[in-house]
Amino acid sequence: MKRVLLLSTTTGYQLRAFNSAAERLGIDLVFATDRCHQLEDPWRDRAFAVRFHEEWRSLDAILTEAKRAPFDGVLAVGDRPAVLAARVAERLNLPGNPPDAAAASGNKRETRARFATAKLPGPWFFTMGLRDDARAATEHGRLQFPCVLKPLGLSGSRGVIRADTPAEFVAAFERIRALLSRLDVRASRTGLEDVVLVEGFIPGREFAVEGVLTNGALQVFAIFDKPDPLDGPYFEETIYVTPSSLGALSQVRLMSAIQDATDALGLYHGPVHAECRVDSDGIFVLEVAARPIGGLCSRVLTFDDRSTLEEVLLRHAVGEDVSSWVQDPRGSAVMMIPIPRRGQLKRYQGETAARDVPFVEEILITAKPDQMLEQLPEAGSYLGFIFARADYAPDAERAVREAHRRLTFDIAEPIRLAH
Repeated sequence: MKRVLLLSTTTGYQLRAFNSAAERLGIDLVFATDRCHQLEDPWRDRAFAVRFHEEWRSLDAILTEAKRAPFDGVLAVGDRPAVLAARVAERLNLPGNPPDAAAASGNKRETRARFATAKLPGPWFFTMGLRDDARAATEHGRLQFPCVLKPLGLSGSRGVIRADTPAEFVAAFERIRALLSRLDVRASRTGLEDVVLVEGFIPGREFAVEGVLTNGALQVFAIFDKPDPLDGPYFEETIYVTPSSLGALSQVRLMSAIQDATDALGLYHGPVHAECRVDSDGIFVLEVAARPIGGLCSRVLTFDDRSTLEEVLLRHAVGEDVSSWVQDPRGSAVMMIPIPRRGQLKRYQGETAARDVPFVEEILITAKPDQMLEQLPEAGSYLGFIFARADYAPDAERAVREAHRRLTFDIAEPIRLAH
């Protein structure tokens, strides 16, 4: 039986999908997560504990486990686990990414620098420390508007803010400073919590690309349209739709741009998830992550034999040729249900009516009753997910929109303590 190591933050929906895929394929999947090391298997997933901020100690623990029972492949879910996974692959002589390339893919500043060195199209950029004077920065000639501020170490559009004026720039910087000072952010100890990337705003349509690298060669599984405009001031992703509405030639050019970006980063082997913008000036790759699409969103992608993304990635991890796996040609869409306002979730209604919408396959409300909700740019989660599948992509998109229209969420105002 093949044995695969999967590195991730604490157990979630995506790990369950990988576990189910491994069971179907007869693969022994071993989890290494940053679970509590003082409790004995708290998630009942037999994972052993690692600490991504203690990379070398965690690497030693994994290598010890590999001596007991060797691994045939290694995968990572998340940006920080991708770096440790790369080190594991390097030490065990397994296919993977160079560690410095994996680290660069999860660092917005280093990504921009490598793209610039490779002369790939991109915005102007510079970085600021949290102690820097935002007002003074607005007086520098290098700051132009509109621009976008991005924390280096956060993902999922968290903390990303567009500014169109000096006053908006200062307000955005202070808001990001407050976010990066929060205990939950500091606890991640990425080493990137004190730096903000400032870059020019790139207009145009946004797309996501899911694929895999095999010895440096990119195989694209899907191109996702993001049909809602993402122009700011915040950049909440709501809907992914595939197959893409881009023309065939534009898709070829987009895939070529992603290949150039992976080459610039030095990525070599394993899953990739890329984000890019397309406008009249060309294709601008925003980022390429050395990991698969996050959370439950992987369910939007299936293959023509009904295999899941997790199954294909596990096959790839153990050395199988996955070049024959192609995307299901039917239309598919997922909505990441946005949080309409800050407050405490009390209840939700309309799920039955939403499920009755033609082409809707599944609705998953992942937020819990009494959970405190936040909107972007502070938010780190969604209310849930709506999935639809139809013969044509526009029908799937319309289905998730209509299902969302039928859902209502009762969110109470947060309690304000008297001073």
